[in-house]
Amino acid sequence: MAKRDFITGEELDRGELDSLLARAAELKAGRREREGAGALAGRSVALVFERPSTRTRVSFEVGVAELGATPLILRGDELQLSRGESVGDTGRVLSRYLHAIAVRSGSHEAVVELAAGAEVPVINALTPLHHPCQALADLLTLREHFGTLEGLRVVYVGDGNNVARSLAILGRTAGVEVVVASPEGYSLEPGLAELSEDPRAAAEGADALYTDVWVSMGDEDAAERRRADLAPFQLNEELLALASERAIALHCLPAHPGEEITEGVLYGERSAVWDQAENRLHAQKALLELLVA
Repeated sequence: MAKRDFITGEELDRGELDSLLARAAELKAGRREREGAGALAGRSVALVFERPSTRTRVSFEVGVAELGATPLILRGDELQLSRGESVGDTGRVLSRYLHAIAVRSGSHEAVVELAAGAEVPVINALTPLHHPCQALADLLTLREHFGTLEGLRVVYVGDGNNVARSLAILGRTAGVEVVVASPEGYSLEPGLAELSEDPRAAAEGADALYTDVWVSMGDEDAAERRRADLAPFQLNEELLALASERAIALHCLPAHPGEEITEGVLYGERSAVWDQAENRLHAQKALLELLVA
């Protein structure tokens, strides 16, 4: 069977995505009984981190171990990449030792090159352009709260970044209407989602409101300008009141209460943020089963 990668999320069709989310729910419900233990017995998975990480690193390392495989943590400065070895050659070599590679990188192009060189599945654990593993957790969270994904309306407010892009791609596959509300200059490219420059109009009747930090890694030099431009797009109580009565609040974390989201929304009774964070583990375990087992 030809190897499969998970780089943008577009690799999954509707049936595969539905099955993956159903399996993730099974893994979550059966975790105490060690559901899935042994699925990857005897396998080894490299987790390559060029950037700092909390949720991605911990959820992948724990998930790989719970499936019975050995996780191998590799930092960029620990590999010969730091001395000029090509990304493609690194993929070729790692493939001779490992059964899969998950990589969190500051370059999307490098992950694509790694996948082209590798003979084992490569998983995008975050790049500046895409964060598909986060989107899987987002969809699992929505599925838990609403019972279905078909026809849900999810409104992302703020910077049209990698999180918004992956939500739009995988949301479209799942039958979710994704709206991305951003100020001029911060919008997602046309064609992936419905776009808006009016967060209040976009939030009307939404089933979920979603946001992310305003200053990501690499944006520090423009931090003050970004905060000023994005301030009208804060996820706050007033915006949440415009959404459906059943609406939930989402954030991929880490959060900065008082900036992109208020403390009251982040920690309030309508927040599903902590379920969303936990669901990284279960969605990624289901993904690993699909690609490796």
